[in-house]
Amino acid sequence: MSRLVYSTDQGRLCPDCGHSQCQCTHNRAAAMGDGNVRIRLETKGRKGKGVTTITGIPLAEAELKKLLKELKQKTSTGGAVKEQTLELQGDQRDILMMLLANRGWPSVKKAGGS
Repeated sequence: MSRLVYSTDQGRLCPDCGHSQCQCTHNRAAAMGDGNVRIRLETKGRKGKGVTTITGIPLAEAELKKLLKELKQKTSTGGAVKEQTLELQGDQRDILMMLLANRGWPSVKKAGGS
């Protein structure tokens, strides 16, 4: 039996089931995130409209919603939480990097191109 708890390919793994996206009843791995907060601008499948997505935040669903509300107020945009991913309208990468770094997450990174 493998006791792998972290993989550079997938991030944190659930200690019970061994998956990166835990399907266990306690859902511990999903609440922890993968330890690396990534901010990305996506336009694919959105009819050319840019959406900034944030993944890897180590918070539970209710806390993610509170964080999203605060980020939406600070950026004056709309947004949603979808499958442990925060989505905000428009290109908000620079301000979000600053806001999330100020919250104490040291590994906030831009992902993707440009």
